[in-house]
Amino acid sequence: MDKKWWHHLTAYQIYTRSFCDSNGDGIGDFQGIISKLDYLQELGVGAIWISPFNDSPNYDNGYDISDYYAILKDFGTTEDLEELVKECEKRDIIVMMDLVLNHSSNEHPWFLEAAKDRDGKYHDYYIWEEGTEDQPPQGEGAFFGGNVWEWTPQIQEYYYHTFSIQQPDLNWKNEDMRKDLYAMIRYWMEKGIRGFRMDAIDNIVKNGHGGNDQQSEKIHTYLQEMNKYSFGLQDNLLTVGETGGTTLEMAKVYSDPERKELDMVFQFEHVENGNGDYGKWTTEKYDFKEFKNIMIKWQEELAGKAWNSLFLGNHDQPRSVSRFGNDNPAYRDISAKMLATCLHMMQGTPYVYQGEELGMTNVYFDKLEDYRDIESLHYFTELTETGRLTPEYMMKCLMLRSRDNARTPMQWDTSASAGFTTGEPWIKVNPNYRQINAADQLKDPDSVFHYYQKLIRLRKEMDIIVYGEFEALYRDHDQIFAYTRKLGSEKLLTVCNFSAQEAEMELPETFTEGAQCLITNMGRKVFDRKIILNPYEAFVLYKK
Repeated sequence: MDKKWWHHLTAYQIYTRSFCDSNGDGIGDFQGIISKLDYLQELGVGAIWISPFNDSPNYDNGYDISDYYAILKDFGTTEDLEELVKECEKRDIIVMMDLVLNHSSNEHPWFLEAAKDRDGKYHDYYIWEEGTEDQPPQGEGAFFGGNVWEWTPQIQEYYYHTFSIQQPDLNWKNEDMRKDLYAMIRYWMEKGIRGFRMDAIDNIVKNGHGGNDQQSEKIHTYLQEMNKYSFGLQDNLLTVGETGGTTLEMAKVYSDPERKELDMVFQFEHVENGNGDYGKWTTEKYDFKEFKNIMIKWQEELAGKAWNSLFLGNHDQPRSVSRFGNDNPAYRDISAKMLATCLHMMQGTPYVYQGEELGMTNVYFDKLEDYRDIESLHYFTELTETGRLTPEYMMKCLMLRSRDNARTPMQWDTSASAGFTTGEPWIKVNPNYRQINAADQLKDPDSVFHYYQKLIRLRKEMDIIVYGEFEALYRDHDQIFAYTRKLGSEKLLTVCNFSAQEAEMELPETFTEGAQCLITNMGRKVFDRKIILNPYEAFVLYKK
């Protein structure tokens, strides 16, 4: 595999609204990010992926864009963004932009025109079907509840929306619409944006029956065209596609360097593990062995063919330590370090979601009015009003699975509102900020922060972590996730106990003598052939 400039870097996702507020209005902003760049530089990340910052009415926290060229006023100005890019460049950090190309806001000028005139230029920028007000076209359910078709009285037609009614899908069959999107991408490239994460990009082709055709060859045609007229014009860009419905075979195609489509994709198989009859709205825990098998499969199958994105949490997922680790105070820090060890020693690009490097946890709101997330509120109404789930059970589901768990303010220190704002935060702060915050962890060399810092530094320094051949061990064990990496004469062993119980294992003979411990979350000094792992213990051994 050709070596790329971005292979060694670790990316950091910033949910701007909740990261740092510089002006006291309770909403995070660009100047807030700028004020924390030294913190990110100290952590060691090489890229920051910023959630959508274009102008938006914010029905879905910025994923409903009303002006692709404007900045949401809550976040600042174009000049603020330019300053952010320059300040990042000084620290060898690239800025990645979140591109929403599957849909726009229903307040975008294109849609406002499209919904007025069937014969106008912009009508065909969206997807329309005939029908009567009481008889919509045949269609599936939208992601955020309800039907995918929404009635427009002005022109007596239905428009298509994969997500909410405020997010009409763009019609990628329309060449003028595509050209307008490519021009917009070039505009942001000229502003110094060097990375792009494409939201829901595998939904852009429809199957004609009220659904998305994620298997379509047409997706690849469009991605290659987009690359030709935007990303491909520069040789130092990084592109990642959110392809929730992708398979291994499709991922290899998307990120095959020869095809010039995407550098890597986000697949969701491992975070959808454990979903119940009503999707993620369940209190069931994830299945560890299934999770392990999925992670192993993606490591093995993409090896030498495509690049992995490595993540456990993001703005759409609950907090990783609460979901895959253990957020009980006795195990929180140890399990957060264990999860980080397991992920960062694999092949691919790790993505750290803001606060993950501190071991931030789910917020566990117990009142519906504390939730802000459109998806959570939609499904609470839909699943309780239809009698499929009780309100009590649905509240438990929200406490475990709501996207708002990842969207509470970043916990900077022990001052009011966790140092996120001097005003009233747009969403409540997790009350455990007095125990979990950046200020305390920066002072503690044994903190989760400093553990992440070391993992990120090791990835920069050691080619074996980036390019080494992956081999899974203990495949069928119901507690242990262990694997080796090999590069030339170098060998690496990663061992993680994913449970709150001790686990017995035997080290491979190669690592029983003369191996160096690169990192350990429990200070283990002795590595005999047979060892008993402590709950949530993790370590990495290196042999040359």
